[in-house]
Amino acid sequence: MHHGGGGIVAAALNAQNGEGCRHRAARCVIVPAQVTPEGSQNNCRAIMSVTVLITRPEPAAIELADTLRGRWGCGVNIVISPVMQIEWAEALPDLSGVGTLIFTSRNGVAGFARLSERRDLPCYAVGSATAEAARALGLVTMDAEGDADALVDRIRRDAPTAPCLHLRGEHAAGDVAQRLTETGIETREAVLYRQKARALSEEARACLGRDTPVILPLYSPRSAALCFDRMDAEAPLVVAAISANAAKPVPDGSVIGIIVAQTPDAEAMLTALDAAYEMAIRVEGAKGAQ
Repeated sequence: MHHGGGGIVAAALNAQNGEGCRHRAARCVIVPAQVTPEGSQNNCRAIMSVTVLITRPEPAAIELADTLRGRWGCGVNIVISPVMQIEWAEALPDLSGVGTLIFTSRNGVAGFARLSERRDLPCYAVGSATAEAARALGLVTMDAEGDADALVDRIRRDAPTAPCLHLRGEHAAGDVAQRLTETGIETREAVLYRQKARALSEEARACLGRDTPVILPLYSPRSAALCFDRMDAEAPLVVAAISANAAKPVPDGSVIGIIVAQTPDAEAMLTALDAAYEMAIRVEGAKGAQ
């Protein structure tokens, strides 16, 4: 059940009548359980019973795993099983005449770094993580601090006169180049990487086949669709999604809860994951009390 406002979307919150359930009724029992900050000792048993299934491509998956271990501690079980593998392009288009670069992912920045030594072109980045990667590369970066819509709005306001170049993956949301060009800002685009689909690992399928909660972070509509196309989950799933769009492919009846980040950035996603973590602990605590 999706609720607007506040950036929090949750299901399975009414244990008495099953209201809001998006999973089997037996999984929709949630009772209050102590959640100790910083994963203190008295909650270790519950935490150890919760798994986080990270399906992002590496190295982003490893970075997220390290962040969550540092954030939650106490031996939380983390399984990494990317549902996409990055395959890089071998050449950039001619940059002659290009005045500004546009990036909508960290992979776009990495792809540019692989293929060009130019660091004199300013760029726009869709959000903080992408902007951080671009600045680390030495590029003067304008951060749109949002999603593709916020990025297009920012560039329209700034109205650069020289052509822009959107460096992106094979699957990219927002039609950035087309929308900018239609408003009079000439924008070209080039695909620097593709995300080849991969099957879930044996370890991932095993954790989905158990009866203990699994937290599933989702960072894009495509990764969400690939996850649910490939999984047959018996485990109660709690989804943390970086945006409402990333949550859209989640099938009705497949999860006990969805937490959507207030804003589509790394820090808000970590806050959403904290909420998903607390929900998963309550599910496990309720099961133990039965």
